[in-house]
Amino acid sequence: MNTDYDFAMERKLRELDPELHKRFTESVFGLQNILSNYMLIFPTFTDHTELHSMNVIDFCNQIIGSQLENLNADEIYSLLMGCYFHDTGMGIRKKDFEEFSKQIDFDDYFETHSRDSIPDIVRDFHNEFSGLFLKKYSGLFDIPSENHLRAIIQISRGHRKTNLMDEEEYPIALPVPDGNTICFPYLSSLIRLADEIDVAAGRNLSFLYHSETLTNEKDIIEFGKHEAIKEVEVLEDRFVLKVDTDDDFVYNNIKKMSQKMQKTVDECNLAVTGRTPYIITQKSIEIRKI
Repeated sequence: MNTDYDFAMERKLRELDPELHKRFTESVFGLQNILSNYMLIFPTFTDHTELHSMNVIDFCNQIIGSQLENLNADEIYSLLMGCYFHDTGMGIRKKDFEEFSKQIDFDDYFETHSRDSIPDIVRDFHNEFSGLFLKKYSGLFDIPSENHLRAIIQISRGHRKTNLMDEEEYPIALPVPDGNTICFPYLSSLIRLADEIDVAAGRNLSFLYHSETLTNEKDIIEFGKHEAIKEVEVLEDRFVLKVDTDDDFVYNNIKKMSQKMQKTVDECNLAVTGRTPYIITQKSIEIRKI
C-alpha cells in the first residue's frame, strides 16, 4: 500500500473552490465507517476501506499528471467523491440489497449463477450497488446539485463494466450550476484504471487474517497474486507490476491478470482519445521480476 500520497487533486480543489473542498472532506469523514462494512460480507477479501480509496486517488493523480491544470473544480470534486464512493456497494445491508436488486439489470447472470449466493452477486455487481447506494443516501453528503450527483454516481459505476462510449450515460460535457461542465468519459476512465492497478501487496489486510486461514480457492489465488506484486509503478507510457515470486502458479495467475488489465487500459484509451480532449499516456502493462 502506498503511504506517500501526493494529494494533488485535493490541494487543487481547495485552491479553486474551498466550499466544494469542504463538502468533500465532510463526506469522507462520514464514509469511513460505511466503507469498512464490506468486511461483514467479505471478511477475507482484499482491502476496500478508505485506504483503498486513497490509493485509487493517488493513482488518479499520477495518471492525470500535468492535465490536472485542465480540470475544473467540479470535475475534481466529482472524481474525488467517486473514488470514495465506488466501493460502498460492497458493504450494503440486506434490506438495501433486496431493494437495489430489483433495479439492476442482471441480464443472463442467473443462468450460470445462484440467486442465493449474495456475496457473489454483490461482488460481481458492486459498482451498480454503489451507484444505487449513493442515489438513496445522497442527502447525507451535501452534494451541491442533481448533476453533481449524476456525475458522482456515473463515475462510481464506471470503475467497472459500464460502456464509457455511451453518449447518454457518459456525456462529455454535463453542465453544473456554476457554469462549469463535467467530462464523464475521462473521469470514469481514470477511476477504472486506478482501481484496476491497485493490486500490490498492501491490499491484503494481513493484520486481520493470514493466508493459511483461507479456505476459498478464489481468495487463496487473489491473496497469492497480491502478495507477489510488491509495487505498481506508473511510468509515462506504461504501468509496471513489480513481482517477487518463484511460484509458477502464482506468476501465471499474475500474467492472466495483466492481460485483463491490458484490456481495461485499451478500453479507457479508446474512450478518452475517441471522445474527449484529454489523453491517457499509459498504453501497456509490464510485468517486471524483482
